[in-house]
Amino acid sequence: MQPEIRKIVAYEEEILIEGFRVTEQPWHVFAAAAVVKNPWSGRFVEDLKPEILAFGPVLGELLTDRILKLGGNGEAIEAYGKAAVVGLDGEIEHASGLIHTLRFGNFYREAVGAKSYLAFSNTRGPANAPIMIPLMDKNDAGRRSHYLTIQFSIPDAPRADEVVVALGGATSGRPFHRIGDRYQDLKEMGRGLDNPAAV
Repeated sequence: MQPEIRKIVAYEEEILIEGFRVTEQPWHVFAAAAVVKNPWSGRFVEDLKPEILAFGPVLGELLTDRILKLGGNGEAIEAYGKAAVVGLDGEIEHASGLIHTLRFGNFYREAVGAKSYLAFSNTRGPANAPIMIPLMDKNDAGRRSHYLTIQFSIPDAPRADEVVVALGGATSGRPFHRIGDRYQDLKEMGRGLDNPAAV
């Protein structure tokens, strides 16, 4: 069993001016997406696992290879994330199933040497629906400079019986970051990092 991939899409931005100031170096954000036939479209399927096991590694390896080409290499990528948009004849569970498996995400994690979990979104929409990929620092979940979102769309995807599966990345955080990090707030509020209420 193999995923039926209709197309692969690359998205890339190099931002040279942010906040009315020229950046010292281009702010580089990018994404790679696969448009995949939804194997569960139009019906309720109790057990999604066979397709998840079959599709996850194929999509994970394919998209990781593509994102590394866009980002230069795994070391250069500082922020990362993933997303899936299921077409209108599918469930949010279908979008979740294809990206929330270690058999998908571990390709990217290992390629960039990450310690953080992959930020994510899973939504449903028609063709040209926004694909929103939240990013975070690959090693430090509290580093706010790397809280980013890549947004793009594919004019003819997802069709009703498709899922768009995507990875995103950035080679830096926001160029003129000045809102501090979570740790400063926690310190000011007298909460330790081991306090669940602080999360």
